[in-house]
Amino acid sequence: MSISSVNEMVDPEFYPRGIQNTERLTTFFTKLKVLQSTQKGKLNIVHIGDSHIQGDVMTAVCRNNLQKNFGNAGRGLVFPYTLAHTNGSPDVRFSSNVKWTNHRNILPLNGSPVGISGISLTSKSKSLRLTLQVKNKDYFFNTLKIITPNNESLFERAGEVEKTVTIKTVPKKVVHTIKKGETLSTIADHYNVSTAKLKKENKLTSTKITAGKTLKIPTNQTSEKSVVKTKYHSESFEEDMNYHFFESEKPLDRFVLLPNEEAPLYALNGVVLESNNPGIIYHNIGVNGAKYSDYNKYPLFFDQLKALQPDLIIVSLGTNESYGKITPLDYLRQVQEFLLKVRAQNPETDVLIITPPPSFLPHHRLNTYVDEYAKSLVSYATLGQYAVWDLFQTLGGMHGVSKIYGKGLMNPDRVHYTTNGYQLQGNMLSNVLLNAFKEFNK
Repeated sequence: MSISSVNEMVDPEFYPRGIQNTERLTTFFTKLKVLQSTQKGKLNIVHIGDSHIQGDVMTAVCRNNLQKNFGNAGRGLVFPYTLAHTNGSPDVRFSSNVKWTNHRNILPLNGSPVGISGISLTSKSKSLRLTLQVKNKDYFFNTLKIITPNNESLFERAGEVEKTVTIKTVPKKVVHTIKKGETLSTIADHYNVSTAKLKKENKLTSTKITAGKTLKIPTNQTSEKSVVKTKYHSESFEEDMNYHFFESEKPLDRFVLLPNEEAPLYALNGVVLESNNPGIIYHNIGVNGAKYSDYNKYPLFFDQLKALQPDLIIVSLGTNESYGKITPLDYLRQVQEFLLKVRAQNPETDVLIITPPPSFLPHHRLNTYVDEYAKSLVSYATLGQYAVWDLFQTLGGMHGVSKIYGKGLMNPDRVHYTTNGYQLQGNMLSNVLLNAFKEFNK
């Protein structure tokens, strides 16, 4: 995809303002230029945010656009959101035979190992199985990385499969469809059972029945049933400084995790999927309701960022701070703390901060807080040594909500955007990145 074709996807009424302080993206753009010219290696973009990011709509569009330009090196970080009873990306499905305990970074500290995904997932079951299924063939993977607290060896991978078939004798199920003119007593006589038994089996309070309905018939008859039991032979992962991993020459679409029986507790922070191809890996990390302060209170989150080897970190936070009516000064202090913690672990990584998009406060009141947050982020960019993209002003600023909603780009709550709204933002983001890179190359 060319840069011009990305521009065509952007609604001309919301043509995006460019990235400011782009000199803070020089390291990333230099690496991107090498990737483009040599078609070798991988670059990791890590996009961190709140509910605008967790669903992976905006980020999926940006991921797709950038990978079409520079190569698809893999899906990146994925997490079993469904097992934590929340929403996630539809392109990867997780399932498990056990229930997991979850804890989110928006909740008070309770000792849970909340790490790179902003949500912890733990279990004590020695019989657990966690199955990952990739639904998008573009993201079949050759390498799978497991991120755990302190890089502990908590899981093993399912290797050879052993299936055994046993024959079980089970009660035979007999179902009778009631015909016109039949009574409960005639049906009972037909099957040689008592009317009382028939009523009890079907939880009937009277003998009245209706033609076309069905009745379960109690019987002593039995039938044989084949039961297939699957046993996986576990195999260990390879170990790196920041993760455990498995590599396959053949692209995979499915993987099964098993417990390391020596571990007392199983905690999963994230799974990374990579292909053998050169290109971009675009990781999205989002937690519904999250603020900068929620990420800041978990050192494990910043420690595990190293496992993603970020070349560019993009941050989209601020909507939930406005709902808490945090002052612009306190908001900026949280941004500063976040940047310090990021750079302590990843000193060479460039950072792009996106201002929060326009939204309303409760009862559809104007959100003056996000207006002030956006101005503060732009003003502080040079001193804070980050690039900034003013999404707030791009979408019309404080008075842009009505227009956005009128175009079908925003939900009735006037806080979250529709699928089309997030897709527009994804096209805008990839557009401003590609245009900034084009200027860098000049």
